[in-house]
Amino acid sequence: MDSGARSTRPLVLRPGEAGYDDELAGFQTGFAQRPDVVFAAAGTDDVVAAVTYAAEASLPIGVQATGHGLPDASRGGVLISTRRMDEVAVNPAARTARIGAGVRWGQVVAAAAEHGLAPLNGSAPSVGAVSYTLGGGLGVLAREFGYAADQVRSVELVTADGTVRHVTASSDPELFWGLLGGGANLGVVTGLTFGLVPVARLYGGALAFDGREVEPAAILRAYVEWTGGLSDEVTSSLSALVYPDLPMLPASLRGRYLVTVRVASTGSAADGERLVAPLRAIGPAASDSLREMPYTESHTIHGDPDFPHAYYGESRMLDGLDTAGLEQVLARTGPAAERMHVVQLNHLGGALARPAGNAVPHRDARWLLRVLSPLDGTDREALREFYAGTLTGVRQHVIGRSLNFTFASGDRTGGLYDAGTRERLAGLKASYDPANLFRRNYGVG
Repeated sequence: MDSGARSTRPLVLRPGEAGYDDELAGFQTGFAQRPDVVFAAAGTDDVVAAVTYAAEASLPIGVQATGHGLPDASRGGVLISTRRMDEVAVNPAARTARIGAGVRWGQVVAAAAEHGLAPLNGSAPSVGAVSYTLGGGLGVLAREFGYAADQVRSVELVTADGTVRHVTASSDPELFWGLLGGGANLGVVTGLTFGLVPVARLYGGALAFDGREVEPAAILRAYVEWTGGLSDEVTSSLSALVYPDLPMLPASLRGRYLVTVRVASTGSAADGERLVAPLRAIGPAASDSLREMPYTESHTIHGDPDFPHAYYGESRMLDGLDTAGLEQVLARTGPAAERMHVVQLNHLGGALARPAGNAVPHRDARWLLRVLSPLDGTDREALREFYAGTLTGVRQHVIGRSLNFTFASGDRTGGLYDAGTRERLAGLKASYDPANLFRRNYGVG
């Protein structure tokens, strides 16, 4: 399979032309993009044409597949839309998949499942697989198998000089290192080849408690204690949110305050039932979907929203926990809050902590804490102030932020990398993109 479907004449759209607005549409609706030119790429040749055009005109370049990771609003420049580059090819003998730049995780999960295999996908099947992986990729089975970036075998990209490159750890170890974890700073990735894992089923699901009936702090403390004895084959998280009363939500969720523990394990169903018994003992469950399931149902564990909406947020990578500080987070984001917030605490460690030949930082983090807020006219500065006050109680354990969970805060890049990783990435940026064409992302220069 080559590096993407080819076309002789790329589809180019400008403001006011039919299809322009449709091409800009994505999952994040809170930040408008109004590029001067959109290249709707059907293959690598189209990407080369777009990059060459932007370089000759000294225009900034943005790239969009699904729009989940939109870093900020923008005007002018060139946008390369890759959603048409949606090829997936699985090599069951090698246990690998080759994907195009516009592929969503749901496509890869379905294709791999035909061979009893699975990718290291995230919780939402509609997320673009390439951008997710370039940011690291914290998946459903992350503690057992590591970051999605750790499984990448080769990267196909177009650099700022219009050159098409096939990069592996052997052919160009420094560039390969920087592409995986460095986001979209070094070029337009047109395809990835990565390893698949021999997983066809898992035990998992979600155990939800009504936070008005069971004390949220007690659920939090029980969950944190439970994680202390887990093997690496168990990946889990805790979430807390007050659901809005909106018609697109099931009636059973509207207005409820749910604190939910999500679990995924490759162990047996019998072992899984024993594993979650302490969680079920916390109190009466509002819902319990823990079960054995085919891997193709792994997205049901988190039940992420599948409709486009506006949002903003913050994340913290933590080297430890202060439960009192986390209780403060829950108190400030629960029913007493003036607006809706979603809190999630991911248990890290395991394979995520193992060294790898890529730029994914903060591997010594033990937890990831994130707060996401739907945007409804509230300005970002007000939300930043809210996050700053809410996260004060965990600051002694903060070692950074997560690139995959920056939630449209492209105007703030501090903490995304440790100093050494950032310096090394900046060196690559100076070599491969000295004019900083690729600046419509989370910068490293």
